[in-house]
Amino acid sequence: MKKLQNICKRFVIGFIVFLFCVNLVACNSSIAGNKQITATELVELIKIKEAPLILDVRSAEEYLQGRVPGAINIEYRELPFRIDEVRNLGKKKIIVYCETGVRANIAEEILKKAGFEELWHLEGDMSGWRKGGFEVEK
Repeated sequence: MKKLQNICKRFVIGFIVFLFCVNLVACNSSIAGNKQITATELVELIKIKEAPLILDVRSAEEYLQGRVPGAINIEYRELPFRIDEVRNLGKKKIIVYCETGVRANIAEEILKKAGFEELWHLEGDMSGWRKGGFEVEK
């Protein structure tokens, strides 16, 4: 019984630490001072053909189900191995998004460590884009 209690305590402590880390990553965008761009602002840039690199860091399956028009897909877990690919696209400003923000924040940190400075986060991410009724490219 004592062993089971110890296991339960460790699980609870581990879970609390996990939630703290997830919250820290989710809030990291505002802590680090990353810039945000609204869906409306991005739509205007797309319309006048002045959109920066739009980086969708969701899975390939999510990307194929629908994305922000003109976005390219590099899953956040693949990003460290594909930094040169991003660099070769030649865009200084990058807008990053995922479904709800957590993966995009991780991707932004990866990009920062690789030397990218003009990073913007799509406010509301893909879920907000859909809720706003904006065009979804397939």
